[in-house]
Amino acid sequence: MLTVSRAAKALGGRTLFSDATLQVNPGDRVGLIGANGAGKSTLFALILGELEPDAGEVSLRRGATLGFLPQESAPAGNETVLELATAVSSEMAAAQALLRAFPDEHTAEHTDAHARFVDLDGYALEAKAKRILAGLAFREADFGRPARSLSGGWIMRAHLARLLVMEPDLLMLDEPTNHLDLESLGWFQSYLSNYPGAILTISHDRAFLDALCTRIAEIRRGSLHLYTGNYSAFLEQRRAREEQYAAAYKNQQREIARMEDFINRFRAKATKAAQAQERIKRLEKMERLAPPDNPEAVVGFRFPQPPRGGQKTITLAGVRQAYGRHVVYENLDLEIERGSRIALVGPNGAGKSTLLKILAGLLPLEAGERVTGHNVSPGYFAQHRTDSLDVRRTVLEEALSADRGLGEQAVRTLLGSFLFRGDDVFKTVGVLSGGEKSRLALARLLLDPPNLLLLDEPTTHLDIPSTDALIAALSGYPGTLVIVSHDVHFIRSTTSTIFHINAGKITRYAGGYDYYLEKSAASNERDALVAPLTHPRAPGDARPPSADSDPAPVKPGGLREVREARRAEAEARKAAARARRELTATVAAHEADVIALEARQTELAAALQSPSSPSEAYALNLELLEVVEKLERATALWEESAGALAALPPQD
Repeated sequence: MLTVSRAAKALGGRTLFSDATLQVNPGDRVGLIGANGAGKSTLFALILGELEPDAGEVSLRRGATLGFLPQESAPAGNETVLELATAVSSEMAAAQALLRAFPDEHTAEHTDAHARFVDLDGYALEAKAKRILAGLAFREADFGRPARSLSGGWIMRAHLARLLVMEPDLLMLDEPTNHLDLESLGWFQSYLSNYPGAILTISHDRAFLDALCTRIAEIRRGSLHLYTGNYSAFLEQRRAREEQYAAAYKNQQREIARMEDFINRFRAKATKAAQAQERIKRLEKMERLAPPDNPEAVVGFRFPQPPRGGQKTITLAGVRQAYGRHVVYENLDLEIERGSRIALVGPNGAGKSTLLKILAGLLPLEAGERVTGHNVSPGYFAQHRTDSLDVRRTVLEEALSADRGLGEQAVRTLLGSFLFRGDDVFKTVGVLSGGEKSRLALARLLLDPPNLLLLDEPTTHLDIPSTDALIAALSGYPGTLVIVSHDVHFIRSTTSTIFHINAGKITRYAGGYDYYLEKSAASNERDALVAPLTHPRAPGDARPPSADSDPAPVKPGGLREVREARRAEAEARKAAARARRELTATVAAHEADVIALEARQTELAAALQSPSSPSEAYALNLELLEVVEKLERATALWEESAGALAALPPQD
């Protein structure tokens, strides 16, 4: 359906990728990943025909339809939400525009427009669009609203609905999960699992990539690498590929060192000079492997030490909070102690973000009280909480204004981990996109952290390396942490206690996310974030077994099993040592063959310089050809055995 063949593209003097090859077939689900700036959106632009490749070609099967959802800023005009969702073609959009322009049913223009709408199967499209809009959390009352009256995120949802109604042969999605809440995301993943066409998506959401994708394409250091399976499978395969490449590089470096040592020792020796020259030529012709990539470095960042607060960080007593007639909390009691690392989970609308705002002191309480502990200073971050940024400053100036003694280099390093790299730090805050402002606000908060950190969806605008950088930073945070997130990996990596919120009640799980999954009887990791949890397996304050609890009793026959295991381990060690000795002898034998054949090759070449007769020249040529063939085979065997020896695990 889609073929990218040896494509290359450079922008701003920097090569993003070269020799990139990708084929997407009907039914494929391909995740396109890579660090921010690696070239993912550029590859999308080549596929969409917005850019031309510098080399290679991009082709779409004749007659195939393509639909694209950009990351942000999709247009919206006078059409309603339902009209936008059903505008699957220019003909349908034109018919809808005419119906809006001539609302009087008694006019000929309206009659003609309505007839065209019916011919295009408009009513069937409307029924389908309503089902999809409902899945994406639109209410029926929203269907008739002008699309331009919606926020940017909801406009993107309406455009996503349009693409799903359209059902193109190839659906291209750029960060589709950014604008979805958890329940909509669950519906969306389920819908895509039965999508009839092929899907190519850019995403930084590991759980989404795991649930959807059957192949991963990674742009890394100028190359496009393909992997089979989901994101978790990709991680394993990439690790194995990097280990194999590192071993090949090590073997080649060993061979180069051996040949260079031979050259240095025998270049000046008359009897070995020809062999040394032959090795020089082989080195010149050798296609040398580049040094293996270092693993993606996680930015090292240490929090400035926040002031130490009291043991009881914050207490809520008898709290009531409502929005109009909708009561979120009634008579809520809650106590959070210093050093807690808590994730809030539960259905949408249960009150997770509301609780964060109550803890931050941003909502006036209708009843009850909120008491902070001694010297406790809360800091609140939400995706859209960027009002405190000074739009006149540059990114670097805004970050430095919050710095507590780390210095400019450390600040720039942190900004780089949040995707402000190079000259990006000199942009003024006023020209940043909403996502960029959100990332800057998060970085600024980390540079001057409070001792009670309240984070609402902090990873939404971060790529995977940046999320890892945030996780690494939070691992060294000494204060109290409370988060709301739809990123399972982030929750699992940063928190140790789960608060499940539903119908104004909080159930505490004093263990990590895996403990919560076990005790809540959740069907899967992501659904557990929004599950109503009507049938928990254990009471709220159930705790995991103590690490120092009594060990399990030894079963009958256990001692014999231990002895047998030890005996098996000893036999395995002996076998490994024997294999190493045999392989070492094999390497030495092949190397001796190579040296002998190289010596004979040199002798024959010298003899051919002045043969005594044509018949001798003919015989020498025949033998030389035979020696060259044997030398190639012997060299290949030596390289193979040397590589196998290098790949053995180190001896104890």
